[in-house]
Amino acid sequence: MRPQVDPRKIDQAARLLRAGRLVAFPTETVYGLGANALDAAAVARIYAVKGRPATSPVIVHVDSIQMARSLVAVWPVSASHLVEKFWPGPLTLVLPTSQLAIPLIVTGGLPTVGLRMPAHPIALALIRAAGVPLAAPSANRFAQLSPTTADHVRRSLGSDVDYILDGGPCHVGIESTVLSLTEPQPILLRPGGISRLQIEAVIGVIANATDPGVGAHPAPGMHPRHYCPRTSLFLVKHGKLPERGQGIYLQHQHPPNRADVTTRPMPHSAADYAAALYHQLHEADAGNYDWIAVELPPNTADWEAVHDRLRRAASNS
Repeated sequence: MRPQVDPRKIDQAARLLRAGRLVAFPTETVYGLGANALDAAAVARIYAVKGRPATSPVIVHVDSIQMARSLVAVWPVSASHLVEKFWPGPLTLVLPTSQLAIPLIVTGGLPTVGLRMPAHPIALALIRAAGVPLAAPSANRFAQLSPTTADHVRRSLGSDVDYILDGGPCHVGIESTVLSLTEPQPILLRPGGISRLQIEAVIGVIANATDPGVGAHPAPGMHPRHYCPRTSLFLVKHGKLPERGQGIYLQHQHPPNRADVTTRPMPHSAADYAAALYHQLHEADAGNYDWIAVELPPNTADWEAVHDRLRRAASNS
């Protein structure tokens, strides 16, 4: 059961947002670092606090389809089908933006914007109380572990965030799926809380994103190295761990080949694993180990988002 937040705290947070300040708030995926999406100076504070490159656009959170449609130049039929099925929920749609509505800093200078309606009562109440859409990437330093509790936000951002709404642990636990509807065939830019198979059941086959290369990325989370703990992270198979140093092993199936390591069992279903992943990595990161080893889970469609996060977290790029 999610903690209830005093309506007075939501009103206070909404006043801060309207005044150009930053508020961390819970969603079903991860905690977001929110600012008024219509206030370019406020959004610039997000980039400064996170150390986020200008080439990484920020997702805009809305409380209704009407608000979403007011921010875009085109609303295709496929968008209507998807939001009917998955909103509120962990699906971000990238659409041509209305340049008069959204500052370029939000979109990384691109003519598109990512929109989603979060499935969390506190997030929705906050957007309604503020009366504006909220630009909100994850509430952490850029490329570091995403926060799934208010305490994770405090550890990462400290006093750089003006206010934190504590809504307890996030139940999805990884970021939203990002789908571009700007081309004739929809493109999966980032796997996430809504699977490829779920989307294709609604609108048909979707394409894979290509390497964004230099310049602005069409969606957040596309950098090769992302979602990283401070401790070195290794992806392993069959329990085969690094030979040197003291580490912690996130075990999916196979026991470790060393007896002198700390082992944490991970859930067997993809959804439960995703919900636990960042929390376990935060705990491991706080343990002052030489390394974190994660046993790779199955390489099937329902594990696509988990594999994406693990691959980027272990990247040396």
